[in-house]
Amino acid sequence: MAIIGAGPAGLLLGQLLHRAGIDAVILERRSAEYVLGRIRAGVLEQGTVEVLEQAGVAARLGAEGLVHEGVEIGFRRRRHRIALKSLVGKTVTVYGQTEMTRDLMEARTACGASTVYEAEEVALRDWGTRPRVSYRHRGMEHEIECDFIAGCDGFHGVCRAGIPVSQRQVFERVYPFGWLGVLADVPPPWAELIYANSERGFALASLRSPTRVRCYVQCPLEDRVEDWSDTRFWDEFRRRIGEEVADTVTLAPSIEKSIAPLRSFVVEPLRFGRLFLAGDAAHIVPPTGAKGLNLAVSDVLYLYEALRDHYRESSERPLDEYSPRCLRRIWKAERFSWWMTRQLHRFPGDAFSMRMQETELEYLFESRAAQIGMAENYVGLPF
Repeated sequence: MAIIGAGPAGLLLGQLLHRAGIDAVILERRSAEYVLGRIRAGVLEQGTVEVLEQAGVAARLGAEGLVHEGVEIGFRRRRHRIALKSLVGKTVTVYGQTEMTRDLMEARTACGASTVYEAEEVALRDWGTRPRVSYRHRGMEHEIECDFIAGCDGFHGVCRAGIPVSQRQVFERVYPFGWLGVLADVPPPWAELIYANSERGFALASLRSPTRVRCYVQCPLEDRVEDWSDTRFWDEFRRRIGEEVADTVTLAPSIEKSIAPLRSFVVEPLRFGRLFLAGDAAHIVPPTGAKGLNLAVSDVLYLYEALRDHYRESSERPLDEYSPRCLRRIWKAERFSWWMTRQLHRFPGDAFSMRMQETELEYLFESRAAQIGMAENYVGLPF
């Protein structure tokens, strides 16, 4: 097996395959240090935690992960708690994607499996019948002959880009704003995530550990990170998050600051001959619903199970089922992320749309049935 991409999707797939006795080589165009430096998601569904346990990489997660039984939504200067555990009997766990990636890297090193970092000019060949992957590493040309290729190389990777447009269908929604995110080493004054819909725009109070916060504000797409000093960010964050929380926020220097555009994106199908797409190579969701990393994990689980059963049964049937199985879960997560984004952000538009947003949130806060629906999706639909 050739796995393109050493992010969490590629590393997790490699770990699961290794434990099943299936050889895999992972190719990554960046350095290991660069991969670990990427700041990404931090909310894990219960199903994701269970897959990491299955892969044997959940020891530190179990010791350091922060289990949350609820989530709060701020609206019209009030905070409303969605009690996840009491509503649906499940929780989420806060554990940074960087830490998950570190755990997977260490597990791969410990088992001696092959990962090639800084692989240049990666190219896929004959992926419809007899797959080969060529690349350059430290000035030397290499080629891998393999049974299958897993495209886990992200939205801008070579795997999806190499598929002819005539063979794939793309569904996309680009949102007219981005998220400005700040990471800071300061103890979080909130115990659970707080999503806020304010007159000034969206804000999110999140965390990565008992000593580190990750906070966001909605911003125009044309803004640059340089436009936002730490002081300006925290002042705007306080105005949006609500007075009770704002009074507890400490202005702290950022250790990372970035602006991420929001989009919904799905490519169909996810299988092209002996090439399979997984994770961000196949789909993107707005971060509002905390689904991106979790969807990548379910993709990887389904692909691992399909490959395992293929080798056990010498059958194409498990491989044929991979794409439709993934897409059923992907579209449900896309729907939830779209819904969360629609309800919590300020959109340029008419007064009718604004009233519908307000009414939807009021209904959510008043209806236990609506809260169960949100909780069921937030903790993650069954894998």
